[in-house]
Amino acid sequence: MKDSDAGAESPDGAEDSVGSDGLERKILGEGPVFNAADVAAETGITVDQARRLWRALGFPEHGAATAFNTADTEAVRIVSGLVETGLIDFDLAVNMTRAVGQTMARLADWETTALVHRVEEIAAQQDEAGQGARVASAVRMFEEFSEPFEKLLVYVWRRHLAASVARVEALGANEEDLHTTQLTVGFADIVSFTALSNQISEDRIGDLVELFESRCADVVAAQRGRVIKSIGDSVLFVNDDPIRAYDTAEGIINVIGRDSRMPDVRLGLATGSVVMRLGDVFGPPVNMAARLTAVARRNRIIIDARTAELLPADQFETRRLPGRPVRGFGIVEPLSVRRH
Repeated sequence: MKDSDAGAESPDGAEDSVGSDGLERKILGEGPVFNAADVAAETGITVDQARRLWRALGFPEHGAATAFNTADTEAVRIVSGLVETGLIDFDLAVNMTRAVGQTMARLADWETTALVHRVEEIAAQQDEAGQGARVASAVRMFEEFSEPFEKLLVYVWRRHLAASVARVEALGANEEDLHTTQLTVGFADIVSFTALSNQISEDRIGDLVELFESRCADVVAAQRGRVIKSIGDSVLFVNDDPIRAYDTAEGIINVIGRDSRMPDVRLGLATGSVVMRLGDVFGPPVNMAARLTAVARRNRIIIDARTAELLPADQFETRRLPGRPVRGFGIVEPLSVRRH
C-alpha cells in the first residue's frame, strides 16, 4: 500500500499515534485496494453478483471507488466456491450472507457499546485524554480482546447450530413440516416505555433496556426456551412446553416487575402453529401474544384460549376476561392465569 497511514513507523522507528482511520485499518488488517469490478474479476463472479453480496452483508455500495481489500475478496471467493460445488445456489448464498451480515452488525454494535466504557477507563489509567488517547486504548483493547473473542464466537455458533439441528431433526422424526411447529409464544413488554424514556436520562434508559433484556434472556434460557428477538422495550420468546412458557412469564415478572428499581411489565402468551424462517417466527400466535400485552394488567400474564387448554387444571386457575376487539383477530376473550 502506498498510503502513509497513522500507525506506520516514523523514520526514527517510533510508532506514530493511530488515528480513527488507522483504527479501522488496524481492525481490518489492511486498506482498500480493489473496486467492485476488481473483486468480480478476482473471484469469477459478475459485478452485479458482487454488489448483491455486499448489500446482503449490510454495507452501502461504493460504485467504482476503491473500497475493498483482499479479505473482502477472499470472503466473496468462499461464497462463490460454495455455489460452484452445487451445495447451494446463488440466491441461497445471498440469504445466508444476509443472515450473517444482520447478526454480525448487531453483535458489533453491542460489543462496541459494551466496551466503550472500558476504553475510557484504560485511557484514564494512562493519564491521557482526548481522541488520540481513546483511539490508542481502543487499539490496545482490540489487540488483546479480538483473538479470544473470535474463538468464543465460533464456539457459541457451533453450540447453537447443534441445538438448531436437533430441533429440526425432532420435527423430521414427527414427519412434520420442517419449517412449521407448535410453540407457545411469549411477549414481554415494558409498561409505558415511551413516557418513561422521556423522563429519565439517555444513560439511564440505556442501562434499563440492557438490564431488561439480559434478565429476560436469563429467565428464558433457564426454562429451556429461546429469545427470538429483543425490540428495546419488549422481548419475544418461544417454548415448546406451555408450562415452561408460563414459568418464563412468571419469572420475568419476578425479576423485572417486582423489582422496585425496574418498571412494570405485561406478559402475553399464545400457542399454535408458527413458521420458523431466518431466525424469526411468524404466524397468528406471534401476533396474538403481542396483542395480548395491550390488554394485560401490570405484572400480570394474559393467555389465549389454546394456551389455557394446554395448562393442567390441577395446577393452574384461569379466568375468562370480557371480550374486546383485538386488531387482526376481531373480538377476543383473553384469559388471566395463575398457579394454584
